[in-house]
Amino acid sequence: MSDTSKKLYIETLGCAMNVRDSEHIIAELNTKDNYTLTENLHEADLILVNTCSVREKPVSKLFSEIGKHNLHKKEGAKIGVCGCTASHLGKEIFRRAPYVSFVLGARNVSKISEAVKTERFLSVDIDHDESAYTFGEYRNSLYKAYVNISIGCDKKCTYCIVPHTRGEEISIPPELIIQEARKAAKNGAKEIFLLGQNVNSYGKRFSGMREQKIDFSDLLNAIGEIPEVERIRFTSPHPLHMDDKFLETFANNPKVCKSMHMPLQSGSSAVLERMKRGYTKEWFLNRALKLRAMIPDVSISTDIIVAFPGESEADFEETLDVMRQVQFEQIFAFKYSPRPLTKAAEFDDQIDATIGSLRLDRLQSMQDDILDVIAQSRRDKVYAVYIDELRNNGFLAGRTDNNALVQITGDESWLGQTINIKITNPKRLCLYGDSVI
Repeated sequence: MSDTSKKLYIETLGCAMNVRDSEHIIAELNTKDNYTLTENLHEADLILVNTCSVREKPVSKLFSEIGKHNLHKKEGAKIGVCGCTASHLGKEIFRRAPYVSFVLGARNVSKISEAVKTERFLSVDIDHDESAYTFGEYRNSLYKAYVNISIGCDKKCTYCIVPHTRGEEISIPPELIIQEARKAAKNGAKEIFLLGQNVNSYGKRFSGMREQKIDFSDLLNAIGEIPEVERIRFTSPHPLHMDDKFLETFANNPKVCKSMHMPLQSGSSAVLERMKRGYTKEWFLNRALKLRAMIPDVSISTDIIVAFPGESEADFEETLDVMRQVQFEQIFAFKYSPRPLTKAAEFDDQIDATIGSLRLDRLQSMQDDILDVIAQSRRDKVYAVYIDELRNNGFLAGRTDNNALVQITGDESWLGQTINIKITNPKRLCLYGDSVI
């Protein structure tokens, strides 16, 4: 380590795309400015918070976190705010937290080196195009590689702030994606995890005059041809773009893991229309049940918003009906949270928070019952588990092809290996088992 190296402390809030953005930030600062990571905030020369703004809670957490960081940082240390909240609050962050040194939006990650060197630096341009920018190399895991395939989002969902923080959708050139995946796989990452706001609309638009006749199914197959890649995952596809070609590629490519995240949001077609999701309850069920028929052991996860403005009790029951029919292996469910710059925040039929809480409790109770049945159905089954994490409690952890989390006691040499594991103690959120020799 160089005597001139500086220490970087980074906190990442939100989604997998933020995790990848943080990896890019770390790589840029390491290669251009000689920063090395630290987990000790007190010794950091630079403290970064990479933010999320999808819901109100992470935004509130931002100001709480940077306030604490400012109290405990060493003299002369800088604090920077990056990510989606930076994009939509911009210079307002300086007003509310004047000790912040710079604000860098989610579409401006490549400017991090300039930001660190410039006091009161502000760059939140959501039209900035980084789709062909080559970032330095850094990954949190040796065994799994996140790879961005697009930036931004063209959807106009009435509840969502993302188009206002990440800009319009642009696909990253396929040759860059394949090059990155190949490099990561040669370095030991047998699992490639593709990221985008709507991955299965990939290929719709490239930067400038570039034209490519490639869609997401073609991209999956191209990455599957890399010999060292054993598993491919992705998030999030949009139900509207789940055509038969996509479902057939998902089912038939042996390297594509059989877990599908299908963001439902609501089971009511009327609510879906108000959300501007572009599909109906019937379309969603058609796609989900077709997946179940094509791949008996497929895992389907989803996102659900309860108490969206105007949601009636009958609308909510439609959501519960979809849950009964699909039997999701995992859900991410939240009460509706009004976000700035969104149409739904202006709707005059907001739902009382108490009703929202009761509906969320009912939904989560139903999901617990579903998960109990699914967990018990996995007892005594043997799964091939890719081991990619060493946990503090002495366990190794990994996931099955269909994304079930498995923990096992074993040798550290198993990291990066696929081990057959018999499930002996299935729980709702994690399966425990023993290796099968």
